[in-house]
Amino acid sequence: MRVVISAGGTGGHIYPAIAIINKIKEEEPNSEFLYIGTTNRMEKDLIPSLGIRYEGLNVTGFKRKLSIDNFKAIFNCLAAIKKTRIVIKDFNPDVVIGCGGYVTAPVIYAAKKLGKKTFIHEQNSIVGLANKFLVRYTDKIGVSFESTMLSFPKEKVVLTGNPCSEKAIKVRKAKKEDFDLDKSKKLVLIVMGSLGSRTINDKIFSFIEKFRYKNYSVIIVTGAAYYDKVKDKNFPNNVKVMPFIYEMPSVMKITDLMVTRAGASTISEITALEVPSIFIPSPYVANNHQYKNAIDLVNSHSALMLEEKDLSDDSLIKLIDATINNKEELLKMKENLKKIGIKDSSTRIYNVLKELIMNDRKFY
Repeated sequence: MRVVISAGGTGGHIYPAIAIINKIKEEEPNSEFLYIGTTNRMEKDLIPSLGIRYEGLNVTGFKRKLSIDNFKAIFNCLAAIKKTRIVIKDFNPDVVIGCGGYVTAPVIYAAKKLGKKTFIHEQNSIVGLANKFLVRYTDKIGVSFESTMLSFPKEKVVLTGNPCSEKAIKVRKAKKEDFDLDKSKKLVLIVMGSLGSRTINDKIFSFIEKFRYKNYSVIIVTGAAYYDKVKDKNFPNNVKVMPFIYEMPSVMKITDLMVTRAGASTISEITALEVPSIFIPSPYVANNHQYKNAIDLVNSHSALMLEEKDLSDDSLIKLIDATINNKEELLKMKENLKKIGIKDSSTRIYNVLKELIMNDRKFY
């Protein structure tokens, strides 16, 4: 299979794209890939480091409000479409995939105009601006949430889940002794995204001493930047503070309760691994989509939510204590997560791609 894949800006778009690439490699080892991303976001360094051919586009996102910057964005987009047409013609892919971020708009648009089969994936419950634009230029659309299916044409949309979920299942399970944790105590994992959240970290570290006499252990993942600020402080013996965990699902597999933001990839891992969780959605993201991601799980009694505006030492610790010490509550969340979790998302996406390609070849 020859594949052009595009995603950019954040890990929430890029890691699902990588998961799809890895699944295709697993099924068809001789496949060839071309990744199209931006020239100035995290994918420009990450993707080449994985040995994947990379092309960068100089594109910028559109402002949701009237702005002169939008004229620059339109100019950049037109230039990107022109460059992408040349790149796609030269590579001649079987299928072109978009996994979110504004860089996907010129890529999928150009591919469709060239007659290529196209597939886009929406990770969040609320459809992003690029995917809204691309609906008419794509053959199939994969979504992570059942509720999102209503936002797309019935004949195009497929409930695939988020491809990060299947990867999470395959990750090796960690051991508590790897982190010098008491094996007899339950574990609370607190993590606020790959870069960390200064607002949340500040609040948690202001009352970290209150964890000292709890009957559970705590791992707090701060993000690298914030870790430098607190690494020399003394913490309670039952609290481990880390800048990051390379394979987060390995620790999630030994976690009894997770406190986290509500990014789409994190939610896909939580549902696949059936980890009871307390979501603190970021209120700073477009369309408040993390809140809307989390509310799907809260409404199905699969998770709990504490909004950032309500976060305090009293509210968070009381909620953790009440949940971690309630076996019935934890079991109920696990059972409900099992009902909604999609454990074969990458496989579902691969099958959609394969069907698109095979249907295309019937006409030759």
